[in-house]
Amino acid sequence: MKLLVISQYFYPEQFGVNGICAKLAGLGHDVTVLTGLPNYPMGEIFDGYHWDELAGRNEEYKGVKVLRCRLSPRKKGKKSLMINYISFAYHASRLAAKLVKEMKSNGNAPFDRVLVTQYSPVTMAIPAILVKRKLKIPFILYCFDLWPESIVSAGLPNHGLIYFCILKLSQWIYRKADMILISSKNFRKYFNKKLNIRDKIKYLPIYAEDLFSAEAKDPSETTNLVFAGNVGEMQSMDTVIKAADRVRERPDIHFHIVGDGSALERSKQLAEELKLVNLTFHGRHPLEDMPKYYDMADAFLVTLKQDEFISYTLPGKVQSYMASGKPILAAINGEAADVIREADCGLCCPAEDDKGLADIILQFSDDKENRRRYGANAKSYYKANFSSESFFRALLEYLK
Repeated sequence: MKLLVISQYFYPEQFGVNGICAKLAGLGHDVTVLTGLPNYPMGEIFDGYHWDELAGRNEEYKGVKVLRCRLSPRKKGKKSLMINYISFAYHASRLAAKLVKEMKSNGNAPFDRVLVTQYSPVTMAIPAILVKRKLKIPFILYCFDLWPESIVSAGLPNHGLIYFCILKLSQWIYRKADMILISSKNFRKYFNKKLNIRDKIKYLPIYAEDLFSAEAKDPSETTNLVFAGNVGEMQSMDTVIKAADRVRERPDIHFHIVGDGSALERSKQLAEELKLVNLTFHGRHPLEDMPKYYDMADAFLVTLKQDEFISYTLPGKVQSYMASGKPILAAINGEAADVIREADCGLCCPAEDDKGLADIILQFSDDKENRRRYGANAKSYYKANFSSESFFRALLEYLK
């Protein structure tokens, strides 16, 4: 299969699309990725990837051909972020049109499918609509983030002209897809009720990379709690920091924050104001370095904002945590809480409930007998529901 994948984010940015494309290429498929200049999550273009540094350079990632277009980096502030979104849609559409024209003029075989791994923003799918129309091929959208509700959760009022325009644009983009793959079961509610899209929707939960497998730890005197991933507004890091403050009299409990993002500096400032000594910020690390932090963990933390539509999301880190065979402690609502309870792989409290999170942390720390059971349940549930084998078997079937 000759596949064009469009994603605003790709290696060296750390997103699941990297592994998906590499695996498909490894299975013998011809995969080309159209992406932008890496700058997520901090908003600064990575060293070696500025536009003038890419001149004449043919990129490849694990057998995947990589084509990059210009874009304006995220930087800070809502205005810069909006420019970032618009710039990718514009420049990626131009590059897609040029690519299709060259294929036709050179007599090259066209792509069989165009796949969009849709994180925020949904406008990253606009170039795929162009390719679909020019080549008359199916367009499959893999949805990880609901629009426009993602930006409502970030502060956009869910009424007024701007919201209405973004809602109609999102609805138009989603309806142009021949198939919509959803990473969370609850996304179906949104497509059905809010966007009035009821057919062509298939459930496909993401898997975790093999490197996240780890050995279960014997209970020790210290309980190490690890939060790994993006430290943004949606992650409600305040909940973790305030929970750490509530258990500060327990020197045997230590929090580890591994990652960075738009809320990192504010989180550090809050921890400093509270004079916390039981919490360490480790910063951002490449994917290859993450196993040591996964090995360190006695349990993993998951937190999200209290929001109806955010609660529909199943963060990819849940699958990674489960794959590692470690317990999960979560302040979260909706799909993720349902999965953790169904798997019986940890403890949950409501989103943004720092007291509730502190309580389940104390309960977990004092109940060493259940740690191995939670970890074993996590691993078992992951293998039964989120394995890479079942993922790619389903994905290839949908692509066909």
